[in-house]
Amino acid sequence: MPIAINGAGTITGISAGGLPDSCITTDDIAANAVTAAKLGADQASGLAKAWVNFNGTGTVAIRASFNVSSITDNGTGNYTVNFTTALADANYCVHATTGSTTTQSIGGVRIGGGVAGATFTTSACTFLTTDGGDTQYLDFDRVFFSVFR
Repeated sequence: MPIAINGAGTITGISAGGLPDSCITTDDIAANAVTAAKLGADQASGLAKAWVNFNGTGTVAIRASFNVSSITDNGTGNYTVNFTTALADANYCVHATTGSTTTQSIGGVRIGGGVAGATFTTSACTFLTTDGGDTQYLDFDRVFFSVFR
């Protein structure tokens, strides 16, 4: 139903409860009009708070990221992801994977939970990448890391 304003300033077509269902489509919403601040608590908690795709060999280099200011290379297979905006607390969930375009191998990742060298803070997370059998730490040319809270 179209909304109309007549010459007397009367608006018609709006129900008392707001707009009718399905009257606004994605074409009606401007690009970037829906921000995290406009989401409810349930929707906002399901979004990644930070993520990064980076090269973990040689000089580490970020390919793409969100809320990640930099990566620190602490040694072979040992990285710190630094957050642009600090998280609310250190009770977040981390997911990380590794891979290689040269050897087609996939390694393992050790994150927190008493693992030596792995830490969670509101401003950064340190984690270790392994050979998959946890027998040695390795650098990978593909490292993928994400945080949810």
